[in-house]
Amino acid sequence: MEERCHTISSENEKRPGGIKTMKYERIRKIVLEAILDAVDQGLIKGTSGNIALRDEKDDVVAITPSGIPYKGMQLEDIAIVDLNGKWLDGRYKPSSEVPMHTAVMRARPDVKATVHTHGMFATIMAMGNEELEAITPPQCEFVPVRKVPFTMPGSDDVADKVVEALGKDGRSVLIKNHGMFCCGKDMKAAMSATVYTEEMATTAFYAKVLGTYEPMPKEGVAAMKALIAADKAV
Repeated sequence: MEERCHTISSENEKRPGGIKTMKYERIRKIVLEAILDAVDQGLIKGTSGNIALRDEKDDVVAITPSGIPYKGMQLEDIAIVDLNGKWLDGRYKPSSEVPMHTAVMRARPDVKATVHTHGMFATIMAMGNEELEAITPPQCEFVPVRKVPFTMPGSDDVADKVVEALGKDGRSVLIKNHGMFCCGKDMKAAMSATVYTEEMATTAFYAKVLGTYEPMPKEGVAAMKALIAADKAV
């Protein structure tokens, strides 16, 4: 039997006029749309991977549930936890990776959205020791992409190591024998980091197979990062 939690008010509330609404409906909707988009893009398969979004006003986080197929998922299936990972609301228990998502949000007030995937090429490239490097200009925004040593999924240990690898301004890390973890100021930014990190891993993999791997020069990466920061990138 599925565990259930109804502490916050899983019952729908009523707006003036009798129209029913749901607690934290906005962030739940954004998380649901993002996870379905990730599935459509092939970034997430089955029930692997998870996505979270922090509320703008309250110290709570909407996160995908554990072990539930994403296709056909409803808003009420998205779990609500506090910033320490305590399950507050939702039909199903939250993802087992809650510690990783909430640890990053506690350490980085600038981070509002987080995405964890097991994308094939990111997972392959996570097995080496070298950081991913930008090969094309759009990828520059998300480097450096550091490596996190393998630690048991769902543990506080992997959460701490991801926080350490991201540092004060990192957007993406690869976790050995596991996948990737990305973050951003909002869901659009976190999803962009995810898409371009998987692209970075894919291009690096094929270029290395062909023997043509040649990352962008460091000065070119720095120039592109400056353009992006100034919102002048094409």
